[in-house]
Amino acid sequence: MHEKRVSIPSISCQHCVRNIKRELGEVDGIESVEVDTVTKTAVIRWRTPITWELIRQKLEDAGYPPAE
Repeated sequence: MHEKRVSIPSISCQHCVRNIKRELGEVDGIESVEVDTVTKTAVIRWRTPITWELIRQKLEDAGYPPAE
């Protein structure tokens, strides 16, 4: 399993948390998504064949581009 902690500056409220969890939850292979509104970070766990690039693109499409 893979894990990545990423900064998402556009996180501002629980609505953002729900949107991120919903969008990534639709991807087969995502194991878990933890989002913190205080630190504006997300910890995402996934299994192959999902790639970070696919996850990053889903976040961008949803309006929550990760800062890298």
